[in-house]
Amino acid sequence: MRIAVISDTHNLLPPQLLPRIADADEIWHLGDVCMPGILESIEQLGKPLHVVLGNNDYYYRWPLVMKREIDGARCHLVHIPPQVAPPDCDLLLHGHTHIPRDETIGATRWLNPGAITYPKGGSPASFAWLTFEPRQPPVWKIMRL
Repeated sequence: MRIAVISDTHNLLPPQLLPRIADADEIWHLGDVCMPGILESIEQLGKPLHVVLGNNDYYYRWPLVMKREIDGARCHLVHIPPQVAPPDCDLLLHGHTHIPRDETIGATRWLNPGAITYPKGGSPASFAWLTFEPRQPPVWKIMRL
């Protein structure tokens, strides 16, 4: 299972992103889409798209939090990172900071793909691949745009 993880598009979808995520099995957007219409081109890829609500989103059909389990890994998708990971969480994926992250705190791995638009902290615009192989730890790879 290969998942393209994006965040913080803020109404902008660079044209070079779509061909780079076209072979994903799923696409996860970690919030701050802003206008839902920009997701139409992602949806045309025909892959399952999962979106959580960001602090700049007003499309209330998206949940604040989404839980997904992939190959036994309990994933918690949210825009703003909580102070503490929930107890049933192996991977906590978040956006909001616009800075890529791969950090393990306690039993939880905290992952942020960075931002498609307006990156911070000297990081480039980026997304990430989250890959699951049977009986292997998940692989997280940040990709520059």
